[in-house]
Amino acid sequence: MLHALSVVAPGQPLREGVDRILQSGMGALIVVGDGPKVLSICSGGFLLDAAFSPQRLSELAKMDGAIVLAADTSRIARANVHLVPDPSIPTSETGTRHRTAERVARAMGLPVISVSEDMAVIAVYTGAEKHQLIPVPRLLDRADQALQTLERYKQRLVEVSSNLDALEVEDLVTVRDVATLLQRNEMVLRIADEIAIDIVELGTEGRLVRLQLDEVLAGVADQRRLVLRDYVNEDTDWHVDDALARISELDTEELLDLDLVIATLHLPAAASTPDAPLSPRGHRMLSRLPRLREPIIDRVVTTFGSLARILRASEKELDAVEGVSPQRARAIKDGLRRIAESSILDHYS
Repeated sequence: MLHALSVVAPGQPLREGVDRILQSGMGALIVVGDGPKVLSICSGGFLLDAAFSPQRLSELAKMDGAIVLAADTSRIARANVHLVPDPSIPTSETGTRHRTAERVARAMGLPVISVSEDMAVIAVYTGAEKHQLIPVPRLLDRADQALQTLERYKQRLVEVSSNLDALEVEDLVTVRDVATLLQRNEMVLRIADEIAIDIVELGTEGRLVRLQLDEVLAGVADQRRLVLRDYVNEDTDWHVDDALARISELDTEELLDLDLVIATLHLPAAASTPDAPLSPRGHRMLSRLPRLREPIIDRVVTTFGSLARILRASEKELDAVEGVSPQRARAIKDGLRRIAESSILDHYS
């Protein structure tokens, strides 16, 4: 569906043609794809094979039949075509044009666009999905409201993350603290996914929304992976990617259940309750240091095993890690000290 929406989004030639049809008070049935399967259900009409233009599309829509476009919408393959899909294919639509559109989309798995003459709406079908296009002003309003909601959730995520920073420095982290951050992180990403769909539908009208979304989301996905690397017990059958997949599979109601979120961490039995203590490995904290690449972070974590030991390590001990120079050891020591002091100050102020 996202691909289908991108094809008919504002700024695309096809959208201009569809808008011209709508503004003219006409209807249309447009199939995006002209492969052999589509041709097998075409009856009548005429072969056109002409370069696509919005003007040509709106002129051809004056005829009653369907219009078949090339898969990349660069050419108009056929016009005034009568489509004869299998009548046994189920459809929930009532109008002739919409019933045909849904059946063709289900049978062919291709985008089919139906422009309703009576209701003045544009519906996009692909497979078993249907999406009615929303006018751009309404869509921008909805995206703006969603961005405001996202910013509030992001602020809450920042607070939870700052709290975890202080607890990690003091080595007082519990399972509940980690699960709460993952819960908040996933909520932010899900709201962002909904906005991303609106951005696809907005096409060129969604540039500013995209910039705002990118700004709010900066570092959120990376933070989730780093938290999991700090706390998930990986083995031959369970990895960080498995935990990411399990969290993503939780529905909204399940995501609000902290016990179910905790179950995705694959923790040992001794740490399976919300108040059980946990010790971070240090990936997340070290990633906040400038110009410290991931391979070096991995070697530091592997060498010391926990954030507590990294915080206590001397510059000489850090320098002994492969790839860590004396200057970098000093930068790691000073950087972690500043983060620790700032985290404690923020937490107790």
